[in-house]
Amino acid sequence: MEANAGLVAGSHNRNELVVIHGHEEHKPLKNLDGQVCEICGDEIGLTVDGDLFVACNECAFPACRPCYEYERREGTQVCPQCKTRYKRLKGSPRVEGDDDEEDVDDIEQEFNIEDEQYKHSHLVEAMLHGKMSYGRGHEDEESSHQYPQVIAGGRSRPVSGEFPIGGAHVHGEQMLSSGLHKRVHPYPMSEPGSAKWDDRKEGGWKERMDDWKLQQGSLGPEADDANDPDMAMIDEARQPLSRKVPIASSRINPYRMIIVARLVILGFFLRYRILNPAPDAIGLWLTSVICEIWFAFSWILDQFPKWLPIDRETYLDRLSLRYEPEGEPNMLAPVDIFVSTVDPMKEPPLVTSNTVLSILAMDYPVEKISCYVSDDGASLLTFEALSESAEFARKWVPFCKKFNIEPRAPEMYFTLKIDYLKDKVQPTFVKERRAMKREYEEFKVRINALVAKFMKVPPEGWIMQDGTPWPGNNTKDHPGMIQVFLGHSGGHDVEGNELPRLVYVSREKRPGFQHHKKAGAMNALIRVSAVLTNAPFMLNLDCDHYVNNSKAAREAMCFLMDPQIGRKVCYVQFPQRFDGIDRHDRYANRNTVFFDINMKGLDGIQGPVYVGTGCVFRRQALYGYEPPRGPKRPKMVSCDCCPCFGRKRKEKKYSKHGANGNAAGLEGMDEDKELLMSQMNFEKKFGQSAIFVTSTLMEQGGVPPSSSPAALLKEAIHVISCGYEDKTEWGTELGWIYGSITEDILTGFKMHCRGWRSIYCMPKIPAFKGSAPINLSDRLNQVLRWALGSVEIFFSRHSPVWYGYNRGKLKWLERFAYVNTTIYPFTSIPLLAYCTLPAICLLTDKFIMPAISTFASLYFIALFISIFATGILELRWSGVSIEEWWRNEQFWVIGGISAHLVAVIQGLLKILAGIDTNFTVTSKASDDEDFGELYTFKWTTLLIPPTTILIINLVGVVAGISDAINNGYQSWGPLFGKLFFAFWVIVHLYPFLKGLMGRQNRTPTIVVIWSVLLASIFSLLWVRIDPFVLKTKGPDTKQCGINC
Repeated sequence: MEANAGLVAGSHNRNELVVIHGHEEHKPLKNLDGQVCEICGDEIGLTVDGDLFVACNECAFPACRPCYEYERREGTQVCPQCKTRYKRLKGSPRVEGDDDEEDVDDIEQEFNIEDEQYKHSHLVEAMLHGKMSYGRGHEDEESSHQYPQVIAGGRSRPVSGEFPIGGAHVHGEQMLSSGLHKRVHPYPMSEPGSAKWDDRKEGGWKERMDDWKLQQGSLGPEADDANDPDMAMIDEARQPLSRKVPIASSRINPYRMIIVARLVILGFFLRYRILNPAPDAIGLWLTSVICEIWFAFSWILDQFPKWLPIDRETYLDRLSLRYEPEGEPNMLAPVDIFVSTVDPMKEPPLVTSNTVLSILAMDYPVEKISCYVSDDGASLLTFEALSESAEFARKWVPFCKKFNIEPRAPEMYFTLKIDYLKDKVQPTFVKERRAMKREYEEFKVRINALVAKFMKVPPEGWIMQDGTPWPGNNTKDHPGMIQVFLGHSGGHDVEGNELPRLVYVSREKRPGFQHHKKAGAMNALIRVSAVLTNAPFMLNLDCDHYVNNSKAAREAMCFLMDPQIGRKVCYVQFPQRFDGIDRHDRYANRNTVFFDINMKGLDGIQGPVYVGTGCVFRRQALYGYEPPRGPKRPKMVSCDCCPCFGRKRKEKKYSKHGANGNAAGLEGMDEDKELLMSQMNFEKKFGQSAIFVTSTLMEQGGVPPSSSPAALLKEAIHVISCGYEDKTEWGTELGWIYGSITEDILTGFKMHCRGWRSIYCMPKIPAFKGSAPINLSDRLNQVLRWALGSVEIFFSRHSPVWYGYNRGKLKWLERFAYVNTTIYPFTSIPLLAYCTLPAICLLTDKFIMPAISTFASLYFIALFISIFATGILELRWSGVSIEEWWRNEQFWVIGGISAHLVAVIQGLLKILAGIDTNFTVTSKASDDEDFGELYTFKWTTLLIPPTTILIINLVGVVAGISDAINNGYQSWGPLFGKLFFAFWVIVHLYPFLKGLMGRQNRTPTIVVIWSVLLASIFSLLWVRIDPFVLKTKGPDTKQCGINC
C-alpha cells in the first residue's frame, strides 16, 4: 500500500475509477537495496549468518524463503528456472521425498506447528480462486483449474492478479517478474524484512527443543536454574496478563444486604400504598401508586446488574516479555484504528487532527498500526486538514517517542498546566520542545486558514491544488474516495523512521440508497481495512476523543491476547473521560455514576455494553462468528468385548476403501469439500468481493493473497460502493447493526447474544479523553438522541425484551441491563406526572395519601433510610464522590421530564405515523473563554416541560403557604408533607434553573430564587394583614338578618 500515490476515486456500479495525482509534493523515499524475489516481488532477505538467502544451489534463482517453502510444500518442489529439485535447507519442514539428513533440525516436524495453518490457508486460496474480484482480467483464467472450484453466484467473476503456481502445467515457461502479479501463497503479504523472520527463528530451535524436553522431564534442570534471571523472566512471561480484583467483602457485602433489605421494605411500602387509598383524592392516589410501582420496577432493572462489581488489573510488563522478546520480531497483534467525522464545521478539523496525531504517536509498533479516517461528509476541508496532519506527524511522532511525553495530542500537551520538565533528563528537551511548540502553532495557523477559506463554497465548487474538481462537491452524490497519506513506501518521519499508515476514506453516496448514517460509515471502514491491512483487532474513536494514554492499545491486548480468556472476548471497552467540563459538572457530563458503577457491575456478569467510542473489537466477532467453544470432556472408549464400560469405538468412515492412509486421505478430501461447499453463501453474507470474503477466513489477520497495492485500492473502492450491502447481512447480523441512531447498544447486544463476553478496562491514566457539550441546550439535545435510539431499539426486532432467548447465551442480569437501556426513556411519563403532583396537591388542598398512623410512618422512614444507605454504600465501593452522585440524580430528573419525554413522543410518531426525525451532530467546538459556553442561552422546545414544572411548583408553594396562613396553625401540619414533596422537585431542577437564567451578571441563582419566593410570600401576607385599611366592627348580618 503505497503512500502519496494519489487520491483514488471511483464507483463500482458505474465502472469508473480515477487516480488524481499531484495533490501532494513528492516525498523522498528510502532506497531499498538488496535482491528482489522473482516470484512475489519482496526482498530476498538474509540468513542468520548475514548471507543472502539462496533457495537453489544450482542456478541461484532469486526466491525468498516463503516462496521457497511454499513451492516445496504445495508445488512441484523444483526450481522454476533450472528445474532442479529443491533441497531441504536448515529450519525448513520436511516434505515427502526429502532425504534423511542428520544435520538438519527437525523440531518443526516434531511439533507439527503449522499443519492447521496450511490446511486453513489452502481453503483460503481455493476460496480466492473460486470467487470474483473487482476488475478481473482475462489473462489468468487458465490457471483457475489448479484449485478446487468454489460454487459461486451468477454474478461472480474470477479474481485477477494471481500468479499461477509453477508445476507440471507450466511446461517450463519462464515466470515473469511483475509488480502487478503475485503468486498466491498462505502467508500474509510480505513487508520488507519478513524473510528475516524465518532466518531469525533458526537460531532458537535448539533452545526451544531443550525447553520442550525439560517440560517433558527428559532433561533435568541445572543446579543454578533457580537463580538464573532469564528463567525468572520466562516464568514471569507465562503468568496471566490480567486479573480480576474483586471488591473487598467489607464493602460489597453490606451493600448487597441493604439492596435486599430495600427490596423487602419496598414491597411492604407498596402494599401499604395500595391498601390505603385517599378517599377525597382517588385520582391523585391512583396516579401516584402507578408511578411508584413503575419506579420500583425501573430500580430493580438498574440495581441488580450491579450485584457483582469487579475491578481489573493489567500487566504490561508481562505482555512485553511474552510478545516482544528481545532480539526477536515483535509478535503483538496489529490494530486498525477508525476515526469517524461528518461535518467539519461542527467537528473542527483541528480537533480531528489532534486525535489522528495522538493515534500515530501511540506506544505500539508502527508496522502494527493503521489509522483510517472516515469522512462521511466528503469535505475537501477534512481532506486538506488530514494532509497537513500527515506532514506535521513526521515531526511530532519522533518528538513524542524520543521524550516519552503524555498526552500525545499536541493541543492538550501544550495547554497542560503542569510541570512539563518533571522526569525529563535530556539536555536538549527544552530547546526541542520550544521548536516543536512553534511548529505546532504554525500548523494551527495553517488549519485555521483552511477553515476560513472553506467557510463559503464557490459557485463552481471546490477545486483541488492540481486544478482537478473535488469529487465530493455534491455531498449526497459522489464516488467513493481513498487516499493513503502515510504507508510503508512513503511514510517516514524526519529521522527516517517508519510511520504508521494513515488512510482517508469517504464512501460512495448516491440518491436512492440508504446509507445508515454512522453505522454505515463504520461498516464501510471494516471492509476497507480488511482489504488493505486486515488487522485482527479494531479500535474505534470519535473524532474528538484523542489518545490520552499512549499505552491504551497495550492495555486492551492484555485481555484480547491473553491465551486463557482472550479468545472469548469480543471487545474491550474503556470508560469515557472528558476535558473542558466545569468544576461542579452542572449537567452531569462526566456521567461518572454510569462509567464507574454500572459498567463495573456489568463487567462481573458478561461484560459492559458498547458505548460507541473508546472500544477495541475483535474483528471476527463483528463478522457474526460465535466464540470458540471450550474443549469437551472426552468420553470413555471401550473395546468390543466389554460393552458395559464406555461406548463402542467407532470405525473409520472410509476404512472400507482400503488402507488407513487412503482412508485418511479420502476423509481429508471430504472435509475440504464440505468446507468449500459451506462457503456457497458467503457472497450473500459478506458481499461480492472475493478478496474481502477471503480476509474474513483469516482469524489471525493479515492481508489476503492478492495482486498488487493498486489492485487492493481498486477492490477497496468496490467494498465502499453504495450498493455493496444490498442483499447481504450487513447491518442485520454483521458489523454495526442498523435500526437505531444508537447503533452502539445494538451492536454490543448482538455479540453478547452469540455468547461473547466483553471486558471493562479502567487504567489509572485514562485511555482516551474527549469533549462534551457543557451548554444546557446542547446537553439536552445529546440526551434526546440517546433516548430516541433506545426507543427505536425497544420497538425493533432486536429489542432485548424478546430477542435472543432461543440461543440462551445472554445471562439474565445482562439482559436486565439491556432492557433497562431501552425502557429508561419511558420513565419520563410517570416522572412528569410525579413532579406535577406536588403543585396540584398544594393548589387543591388535597394529598396523595390519607393521614398516616405512627406505625405506617415507619414504612416511609425505613424506605428513605434504605435509599440513602444504598447510595452511600455504593459510593463507598465505587469511589464516586457524593457531588457526582447528586449531580447524576438531578440530571436524571431534568433529562427525564424534557429530553426523554420528547424522545418517547418522537419514537411513537416514527413507529405509528412514519414521521422520521433527523438528529444533529453535537458541536465539538469550544469557547475561547473558560466555560463561556456554560452560560450561553440557546432556546429549544426541550426547555418547555421543565420550565413549566418549575413554575407551577413555585406557585404551588406560595399558594400553599398563603392558604395555611389564612386557615390558622392547625393547617400547617398537613402542609409540611406537601411542601417537602414540592421542594424535592425544585431542588432537583435547580441546575436547570441556573442554566435557564444564564450568567445574570454573576448574581447567585439561589438569591434570585429566594428573592422571588419570599417576595411572593410577604406580598400575600401583606394583603392578608392589610394594615392601612381600617376594619369596622358591626353586627353579623347572618345572625341579625339586617341588610346594612
